[in-house]
Amino acid sequence: MQNKITRLFNIKHPIIQAGMIWNSGWKLASAASNSGILGLIGAGSMYPDVLREHIQKCKKATDKPFGVNVPMLYPNIEEIMNIIVEEDVKIVFTSAGNPKTWTKWLQDKGITVVHVVSSVKFALKAQAAGVDAIVAEGFEAGGHNGRDETTTLTLIPMVAEQLDIPLIAAGGIATGKAMLACLVLGADGVQVGSRFVASTESSAHQAFKEVVVDVKEGDTQLTLKELAPVRLIKNKFYQQLEDLYKTSPTSEQLKELLGRARAKKGMFEGDLDDGELEIGQIAGLIHDIKPVAEIVKDMVAEFEEAKSSIVKL
Repeated sequence: MQNKITRLFNIKHPIIQAGMIWNSGWKLASAASNSGILGLIGAGSMYPDVLREHIQKCKKATDKPFGVNVPMLYPNIEEIMNIIVEEDVKIVFTSAGNPKTWTKWLQDKGITVVHVVSSVKFALKAQAAGVDAIVAEGFEAGGHNGRDETTTLTLIPMVAEQLDIPLIAAGGIATGKAMLACLVLGADGVQVGSRFVASTESSAHQAFKEVVVDVKEGDTQLTLKELAPVRLIKNKFYQQLEDLYKTSPTSEQLKELLGRARAKKGMFEGDLDDGELEIGQIAGLIHDIKPVAEIVKDMVAEFEEAKSSIVKL
């Protein structure tokens, strides 16, 4: 299937593997790109020198296009952006910040820029900033989330109605049927995160991957809205948060409980009790851990089958 997104990134299928902290190293990104979709390295959990190493390894593992996802609140943002340019990465997805800050600077160096948003308002601001495409992410998504709590089903058509540039849907997408639904609603492609967490090539700890597969409906919750909304699996740490909320805590008290490296502890090191376990609601539909190539093959096959069924109707 060829469309605006496949042409923009020079990929076979209009699917992007999300750049997620502690889950998206060079192994996942290169496997995704080799499967005909766009792989992204998640820079948000990497020191600059670590990111450079992942980019270099990814280049050796694939000759297909890949990109880097950069949360713009990153403390070493200038060093990160310079490394991306030095290593000749041609695609950057930005998030958690003002797209005006880096878009033109990156584009002047021949880089395609995509910005992640959670609302129509921010989609229009990103378009005005000159980005090449938008990822609109619904409230179902894992990890850090929008404050408006708009679901993918409503967000995508509302953004599509007002956008002139390519639109990528994200949040609650792990199947070919969901992909088809998003394209029917006006998206040109989809970004998939949680499904690729539970892949062989994900850099997540095996224990975390197995918990993701066991997640049922209702096992995740959006919390920490006073700091930065994040969707977590309910575990011991989450329960500590809930207990603290009963005392009407200050932001400082929440920060103190959160501490440092909580996400690394959970997703990368496999501490299922005291770690922060970020995953989307769609985890309830993820039942196995398998290679990226199989995930993509199954998703595309289901998409084509569902599309044929609709045509027959």
